[in-house]
Amino acid sequence: MADVDTLKAEVRKLNAKATQAKMDLHDLSEELPTNWERILDVARTAHDAHAALVAARKSLADAQAAAS
Repeated sequence: MADVDTLKAEVRKLNAKATQAKMDLHDLSEELPTNWERILDVARTAHDAHAALVAARKSLADAQAAAS
C-alpha cells in the first residue's frame, strides 16, 4: 500500500504543478499581445505538466488495480 500512497502523493504534487501551469497560460493569454514571445515556453510547460499528471494518474490507477 505504501507504493499506492507514494503515487497518490505524486499525483497531488503534479496536479498542483499542472494547475499552476494552466493559470500561467491563462494569465499570459489575458496579457496578449504583451509578452507574446513567451507563448511557446509557457505552453510547453503547461503541456509537459499535464502530460506528467496524466501518466501519474495512469500509474496510480494501475497500482490500485493490482492491489485489489
